[in-house]
Amino acid sequence: MLTLTENASTIVKDITSQPGLADTAGLRITSEEAPEPTFAVSAAEAPEPGDQTVEQDGATVYLDQAAATMLDDKILDAAVDTAGKVEFALGIQA
Repeated sequence: MLTLTENASTIVKDITSQPGLADTAGLRITSEEAPEPTFAVSAAEAPEPGDQTVEQDGATVYLDQAAATMLDDKILDAAVDTAGKVEFALGIQA
């Protein structure tokens, strides 16, 4: 199952705890089959039917079925660049 680094957990919590978002809000990762798999990340009020839910250190991430399969052995990291943009990175779990 996908795991999150401490940085990723903190950033996901910051994104999904904005005023006006539901208590069920989380980060949703979807995938598209292309020559190389690509992932889209967005804030979501709740999981979509069939989504896998990953909860870690107070952060919630929803994965569509294809993303859940592809990210099963991965770790999600995140950082904020100097312009304030969030950047996500994937690594292989040790």
